[in-house]
Amino acid sequence: MMTANKVDILLVGSGIMSATLASLLAELEGTLSMLMVERLPSVAAESTDAWNNAGTGHAGYCELNYTPADARGKIDIKRALSINASFEVSLQFWSYLVESGALPAPKNFINPTPHLSFVWGDADVKFLRQRYDLLKAQHLFQDLEFSDDFATLAQWIPLVMQGRDQSQKVAATRIKHGSDVDFGSLTRSLVGNLAQKNNFKLKLNTEVKSLKQLSNGRWQVTLTHLKTKKTKVIDAGFVFLGAGGGALKLLQKSGVPESHGYGGFPVSGQWLVCNNPQVIQHHHSKVYGKAALGAPPMSVPHLDMRMINGKPALLFGPYAGFTTKFLNAGSYLDLIKSVKPGNIQPMLKVGCQHTDLTRYLISEALKTRTSKITVLRQFYPQALKADWHLENAGKRVQIIKKCDIKGGKLEFGTEIVAAQDGSIAALLGASPGASVAVQAMIEVIERCFSTQLQSSAWQAKMKALVHSYGVSLIDNVDLLHSIRQRTLSTLLKPALAE
Repeated sequence: MMTANKVDILLVGSGIMSATLASLLAELEGTLSMLMVERLPSVAAESTDAWNNAGTGHAGYCELNYTPADARGKIDIKRALSINASFEVSLQFWSYLVESGALPAPKNFINPTPHLSFVWGDADVKFLRQRYDLLKAQHLFQDLEFSDDFATLAQWIPLVMQGRDQSQKVAATRIKHGSDVDFGSLTRSLVGNLAQKNNFKLKLNTEVKSLKQLSNGRWQVTLTHLKTKKTKVIDAGFVFLGAGGGALKLLQKSGVPESHGYGGFPVSGQWLVCNNPQVIQHHHSKVYGKAALGAPPMSVPHLDMRMINGKPALLFGPYAGFTTKFLNAGSYLDLIKSVKPGNIQPMLKVGCQHTDLTRYLISEALKTRTSKITVLRQFYPQALKADWHLENAGKRVQIIKKCDIKGGKLEFGTEIVAAQDGSIAALLGASPGASVAVQAMIEVIERCFSTQLQSSAWQAKMKALVHSYGVSLIDNVDLLHSIRQRTLSTLLKPALAE
């Protein structure tokens, strides 16, 4: 019988979630032995890669899908408040790591980028004004600005206003202290810092073949190296499945009762990428619009200034599409293979309830480059077809889960699934994803390391890592102000000063 290698923590996937969880645990308990495995030949090359996510520090400032309106026009801002507070948690942890030298200079992974919402037409301008009034009254959004003045908007977003009919009714909101985050660079820095520790190991080109819980509660995990085909058995005390679209399949393999009933709905995407440096240098913000009716959150259109691997880029999209793959390098059979006796009913129910979404995704996938440029011109009227090319974006697997009322429910958020004994956890879902990684991984720690977290040492350390830990930033005005002053000074002001 093959001898198993023992580790305290096994992390499957090398994206932002696994890297964040490992970094938190390494700070809380430096003696924990960890192994991170990744099926690809490099770190953060799937969902976390800069080309495969929005790169927006999702804070609810500009994403209109986080403030939906009901049939009567009443706007709900609760999700925007929650996401904003969660992003502040990420900023606090990153600030701590920068200050301690565990992360490089902030400009390597985060840069100041104003966040704007832009709409046109009477109904949407009215909606944006109402949204502004509701959010502006909250201390989290007290810096939000609104304008429906053409000349003011021409200063805020020149590309968007150039060549636009001045009789068109338009409006925008703006937060100056928004951010652009290169989550790929951030993750590689986090993993690079972890790799300097003697009790952390990274194995690339390595795939999980099986998971089995032993009678003592630990996990026997069989790994296969995809190039050499050699196998290795790992005896892990705790397993985290942070494998993006692959997490659902691995969760199902684990056999834990909590996995039953979960299914996945994969969505693909594409960006239009600008080739013209002169155009790129005239746009310095993230401009989000309203999603088309029936569109998933990941396809909210935005004209987006990005810093990718240290170089400026201008993207528009993403254009969503239908796929059956759960990963970029996955199989077209991923969706079919994910259907199990425990989730077939909710998946069928969701399929019947969301035929409009399926039709929308298929129609998006069939759009020509010319028709995609036409959509771009709603945001940038003078866009030239020759200045833009298409790039594939990442895959996102939206959550399907059981629902007592409808039989099945399609979720567009991020969800933690953990076994009752806390020995295994998985992250499922998409938006807001990477931006709330720290809050999500703190939730994993609270659910799976509850005993350790009760100790005074862990409590004190957690407060050092995240000053607001245990306190609601939605309710505490003074704490929010002091924390935001620190994080902006640490992460964004150094770039502004250059």
